Amino acid sequence: MNSRSLPLPQTDAALPRSAEPLRHTHGYTRRRGFPLDALPRLRARWFSFLGAGALVAVGYMDPGNWATALAGGAKYGYQLLSVVFAASLMGMLLQWLASKVGVVTGKDLAQLCRERYSRRTAIALWTGCEIAIIACDVAEVVGSAVALQLLLGVSLDVGVMMSAVGTFAMLALQRGGQRPLQIVVTALIFFVAFCFVAELALAHPSWHRALAGMTPPLGLLRDSGMIWLAAGMLGATVMPHNLYLHSALVKKHAQSGDDRAIAHAIRGVNVDTFASLGLAFLVNAALLIVAAATFHATGHVDVNDLAEAHRLIAPLVGSHWAGVIFAAALLACGLNATVTGTLAGQTVMEGFLRMRSAPWARALLTRLLAIGPALLAVSAFGEHGSNQLLVASQVLLGMQLPFAVIPLVCFASDAGLMGRFRVKGVALALAWMCVALVVGLNLALLWQVVAG
Repeated sequence: MNSRSLPLPQTDAALPRSAEPLRHTHGYTRRRGFPLDALPRLRARWFSFLGAGALVAVGYMDPGNWATALAGGAKYGYQLLSVVFAASLMGMLLQWLASKVGVVTGKDLAQLCRERYSRRTAIALWTGCEIAIIACDVAEVVGSAVALQLLLGVSLDVGVMMSAVGTFAMLALQRGGQRPLQIVVTALIFFVAFCFVAELALAHPSWHRALAGMTPPLGLLRDSGMIWLAAGMLGATVMPHNLYLHSALVKKHAQSGDDRAIAHAIRGVNVDTFASLGLAFLVNAALLIVAAATFHATGHVDVNDLAEAHRLIAPLVGSHWAGVIFAAALLACGLNATVTGTLAGQTVMEGFLRMRSAPWARALLTRLLAIGPALLAVSAFGEHGSNQLLVASQVLLGMQLPFAVIPLVCFASDAGLMGRFRVKGVALALAWMCVALVVGLNLALLWQVVAG
C-alpha cells in the first residue's frame, strides 16, 4: 500500500471536542480547559460560607418568640401571622446589612463602633448591649428550665442549673473549631422544625384561615392588645446582639480584600442568611398556627404561659406526644439560644473593649449574671413567673435595639467605609423604614409596660 494513502494520525486539535484527551498541566487534570478537581474545591468554598446563619437564626426561635407567638395565636387566632412575616422580613434585612458590613470591612459592628465613636459613646453602647444579652439570657435559661421541668419533672430551680450545664457542654464543642458547634446547632434547628411538622399534623389547622392571616388585620392599630403583641413579636425577633454576632462570624471572608472575592463571599453569605432565617420564620409561623388551631379554636384564648400551653396541648389534640414534642422543641431552642448569647457576649466584649476571653470564662460570667435573676423569678412566681420574665426581657431588648440598628444602617450606607458595596436606593430606604417601625413599636411596648 502506498504510504501516502495511509490516514495521518489525528492531532489533539483535529479531534472532536467530545473526544479530546485528558490533559495534565501543573498537577491539574482537566477536559476542555476545566480543572476536574475544581468542583470539589468549589463545593468546599461554598460550604465555608454556611453556619453563621444557623447560629444567628436560633435567636429568632428563642423562648421570647415562643411566648409572644403562643399568646398571639391563642388570643387572636391566625390574625397576627402577618406580623410574624413582617418581623421576619425586617430581621432578614437587618441581618443582611450586618453580614454585608462584616464581609466588606473585615470588622464586626462592635469594632466599628469603637473605632468611629468616642470612648464614652462606645462604653455606653457596650454596657447597653451587655444588659440586653444578660436579660435575654435570663429568659432563655428560664425557658430551658421550664422545658426540663416538663420533660423530667424536676423543679424549676434544678432546671435552671441543668440548663447552665447543658450550655457548657455545647460550648465545649468549640475545642474542635467553630464547625462542630455550627453542625450541632443546625441539627437542633432541624429537630425543632421536625417537631413542629408533627405538631401541625396533630393540630389540624385551618390552612385557609392561616393564608388569610398573612393580610394585616384591620384592628391592628385600634386594638391595644394587638399592638402589645405585635411590638413583642418585633422585639423578640430583631435582637441587637444578633447583629453584632452576625457581623463577627462572617468578617473572616474579607481577608483577600479583592472586590471580586468579596462579591462572591457576599453571595455565599446571603444564601446562608436567607435560608436559615427563612427556616426560622417557618418555625415561628408554625408555633402561632399550632396555638391558633389548638387554643383559640377551643376557646382557650388566655393561654400565654409555656407551662400552661404544655398542660393543655396534649388533651386538646388528643395525643400525649404533643406535650412531649412541645417540651423537647422548647429545650432545643433554649439551649441553642443560650449558646449564641454567649458567643455574642464574647463578640461585644472583644470588639468594644479589646478584651479576649475563653468561651468557658464568658459562659461562666453570663451564666452567673443570668442564674441569679432566673432563680429569683422562679422562686417568687413559680412556673408562672416565666412568662413575666420573658415579657420583661423583650422590653429591655426593645430599649437596646435602636442603639445597634442605627449605627448599623449608618455604617452600611457609608461610601467611605463600604466603597462600591455600600447600601443605597431602595434598600437603604427600606432599612430606615424598618428602623423607624422597630423603634416606634418598641417604644409603644415600653410605654404600655410603664403605663400599665
